[in-house]
Amino acid sequence: EARRWYADQPWLVGCNFIPSNAINQLEMWQAETFDIETIDRELGWAADVGFNTARVFLHDLLWQQDASGFLARVDRFLDIADGHRVRPMFVLFDGVWDPHPRLGPQRAPRPRVHNSGWVQSPGAEVLADPSRQAELEGYVSGVIGHFRDDARVLAWDLFNEADSPNPAYRDAELADKAERATELLTKLYPWSRAAGPSQPITAGIYGAEWGDLDRASDIRRLMLTESDVISFHSYQPADALRAHIDALESYGRPILRLTEYLARGAGSTFQDALPLLRERNVGAYNWGLVSGKTQTIYPWDSWVKQYESEPEPWFHDVFRADGTPYREEEVALIRRLTCR
Repeated sequence: EARRWYADQPWLVGCNFIPSNAINQLEMWQAETFDIETIDRELGWAADVGFNTARVFLHDLLWQQDASGFLARVDRFLDIADGHRVRPMFVLFDGVWDPHPRLGPQRAPRPRVHNSGWVQSPGAEVLADPSRQAELEGYVSGVIGHFRDDARVLAWDLFNEADSPNPAYRDAELADKAERATELLTKLYPWSRAAGPSQPITAGIYGAEWGDLDRASDIRRLMLTESDVISFHSYQPADALRAHIDALESYGRPILRLTEYLARGAGSTFQDALPLLRERNVGAYNWGLVSGKTQTIYPWDSWVKQYESEPEPWFHDVFRADGTPYREEEVALIRRLTCR
């Protein structure tokens, strides 16, 4: 079934998307800050270069806050995306950055610090408690079940970098985060399948334990054996990316999608990655679209290194806030490969 699904898709190319005026998932989706005009404008820029998909993060607290209102906003987002022929892959949970999310007004960005306000889902308090993890089933079944037959939704990404050690918040992280994250992801697969989605489900591999299933950690083994489609992250140069693709193809699974790449300062670039991904028919989602409140033009080391001005090169992102490309040659390459 997965093979047939993938054969029906165009080459999937897009970005991880959050509007430039949102610092995190909560600010993007809460009713008070849900900005359809900015979303429409910026998805239009994505479509103009040939992007046909976007990876978009949700949050469990939004369901708890107002389930029906949240679903209505997701539906409105899908209408906007569909108008630009962009099919989102939604991410339900995230293990990276602040482990203590809070609803309501979000804090202002720390100046020139990469993702200074992004939040985990679920928060550490819920992840740490197996009995509270059960509270999340309604969110999973409610969201996936509502959109299970919606052709506007491309796929479901269950848990982004679930066991990330998250150095920026090391003192606030759970000591047993990897075990608790594995425990939750083990539940997410059956919960998701019970909702009956027509779209495939996945959870992306990251790190180094890819080539030998017998030596892989429990959570990576789970991702490789339970996902309908294999997805992965790689912020490394082309030779390493090629090796990652080769290693994952050895599992005999038909579908690969690179759901995070592009770290210019680390050698992950459009020029090196996109032609290879096109050649191997691997879907491609770079991190970031428009420079904004997430400040992901700054590198990861901005948490420990002070930047006084715009970095060169930008770490992530494609456009400035006015829609001007950061690098015209990158946009030209994307258009050429997507035939735009």
